[in-house]
Amino acid sequence: MDRRKSIKALLVGTAAAGVLVESCNTKTEKVAEPNAAVTNEDDRMEEEKVINKKLKDATFFTPEEMATITVLADIIIPKDEVSGSASEAKVPDFIEFIVKDMPAHQTPMRGGLRWLDLQSLKRFEKQFTAITAQQRIEIVDEIAYPAKAKPELKQGVAFFSLMRNLTATGFYTSEIGIQDIGYMGNKPNQWKGVPDEVLKQYNMAYSEKELKETVQFDS
Repeated sequence: MDRRKSIKALLVGTAAAGVLVESCNTKTEKVAEPNAAVTNEDDRMEEEKVINKKLKDATFFTPEEMATITVLADIIIPKDEVSGSASEAKVPDFIEFIVKDMPAHQTPMRGGLRWLDLQSLKRFEKQFTAITAQQRIEIVDEIAYPAKAKPELKQGVAFFSLMRNLTATGFYTSEIGIQDIGYMGNKPNQWKGVPDEVLKQYNMAYSEKELKETVQFDS
């Protein structure tokens, strides 16, 4: 499946955007930082700096859980000819930060990771990170499409949906992700006047005086 295009479509919708909106609704009115790229906190209030430092210094996921998150994130957004993978965009670090900043995600994420390992052990007698790439996709394909998933896999479906949303949000708020979608931000432009075809449509034209006083730009 073309996961990169699917994730971009998801980001435009409400699913991934919901994570961003919720992260702005904390009692301290702070905005969750997407990854470690933002290091200058000179413009933050002192209480914000304290909270952010506390979150960054704390650890929630175990090294084994982080390894699984990394593998799964790169399945969702792999490296391609356009840009790097989710892990190269520091998505696992983003997810670690988010579950500490938004504790409601902690149980679903930890439970989902456990569910994934149990499924892998049941089918292949190895943890998810130890099975082959093909075996991982076999499991993921069964939980990646909610409408097609079997009822008994609903826990896995819910976990993968959360993981996909977090991965998309983390990736497309990173420098790599922003470059991937071609976002250029606000850039100055040059106003060259109303196009000739529009002026002709309304039987209008610039006067000689207006043309002489207008700044000329190179084409």
